[in-house]
Amino acid sequence: MAGGQWQHGLFGCFDNLGLCIISYFVPCYQFGKNAEAMGESCLLYGIGLFVPLLDIYLAITLRGKIRDSKGIEGGCVGDLLTWCFCGICALVQEAQEVQDIRVGGMAIERE
Repeated sequence: MAGGQWQHGLFGCFDNLGLCIISYFVPCYQFGKNAEAMGESCLLYGIGLFVPLLDIYLAITLRGKIRDSKGIEGGCVGDLLTWCFCGICALVQEAQEVQDIRVGGMAIERE
């Protein structure tokens, strides 16, 4: 398990330009897909992104789950500040990490 830090930086949007474009134009879709990859409801999280205060709660919860699954250091306050000041960047960063989890899981299943 990778530990300690994110594999993609907060401003690593150009690591995957397609993900960046989708996250910018349809953030609710990407947020839902990130949630789905972590075992949550894609629809609930996608719609929840439009509800004030619920969106912050879901974003912090999901970012925390992603951090925990990858052994990344951090906490709720850092997650909150990241989402409040750079939400799209956080969304792309999380999508890249979740994509790495899915690719890693597929590689393990093939062996």
